[in-house]
Amino acid sequence: MYAITIPEPGGPEALVWDEVPDPVPGEGEVLVEVVASAVNRADVLQRQGFYNPPPGSSPYPGLECSGRVAALGPGVSDWVVGDEVCALLAGGGYAEKVAVPAGQLLRVPDGVDLRTAAALPEVTCTVWSNVFMIAHLRPGETLLVHGGSSGIGTMAVQLAKAVGAKVAVTAGTPEKLERCAELGADILINYREQDFVEEIEKATGGAGADVILDNMGAKYLERNVRSLAVNGRLAIIGMQGGVKGELNIGALLAKRAAISATSLRARPLEEKAAIVAAVREHVWPLVAAGGVRPVVDRALPMSDAATAHRVVEESGHIGKVLLTASR
Repeated sequence: MYAITIPEPGGPEALVWDEVPDPVPGEGEVLVEVVASAVNRADVLQRQGFYNPPPGSSPYPGLECSGRVAALGPGVSDWVVGDEVCALLAGGGYAEKVAVPAGQLLRVPDGVDLRTAAALPEVTCTVWSNVFMIAHLRPGETLLVHGGSSGIGTMAVQLAKAVGAKVAVTAGTPEKLERCAELGADILINYREQDFVEEIEKATGGAGADVILDNMGAKYLERNVRSLAVNGRLAIIGMQGGVKGELNIGALLAKRAAISATSLRARPLEEKAAIVAAVREHVWPLVAAGGVRPVVDRALPMSDAATAHRVVEESGHIGKVLLTASR
């Protein structure tokens, strides 16, 4: 088969479409013939040499995919060859085939075509696990989403609105904010022109955000804590703004607030399977009903992954950038 390899870390040109051995599904795994994958920030970090795959996982980038079941490994009985699926991966999505633990597979939801389904696993699992399973967003609360026009941001807006929450977003252009508004965002903040701390304070009457989903890390840490409501929860899922920040414990104590920081990729298989099962139970019915949809900016051939990475690094896209496998 062919896959995107990274012979040496570097810029987008480091991604090489090359012939590699076919994967073989092991115990409890399913072999998926890939139709599409999607680009995530973690893939960019892996290409640059900063985010190696967990031991034992595929060396190729790609944290999600959609496709058809091609073969079953020992001990798998819930799937049959030909099933149309999408999957959460530890790696290997930028390839024509990938072996996936059966617990990380999802059937393509009604109303979503097979290619577009590649945009769902990473964002739904990230948002549901952080905003709902950890931060416990409830109806009537306010969620602040940094990077509201990103793949994760567009999904967070929709899921929060679906459960009856109020949603604030930050984004860097009027066009991105307009798209967030179309998805249901109530409070639109242009981070290039406005201070999100001040805007959240005004929009909530001084109460603050009950939950903040943050992709920036250190750069926003102090301001995020200031923006939290009493009993607020800050969920950190990215480090685009650095890894080391200063935390005022007194401010956190005064608000009886909590901070969590998580990633999906290196979690044990049983934890990933539990998250996927929760997504299947809570998110898939919303997608099938049409109230929640994946947002796709564009799709490019997988062999042109370098161009896709440039698009993501320039942050000119809205939603997800897909990579389509060709045979």
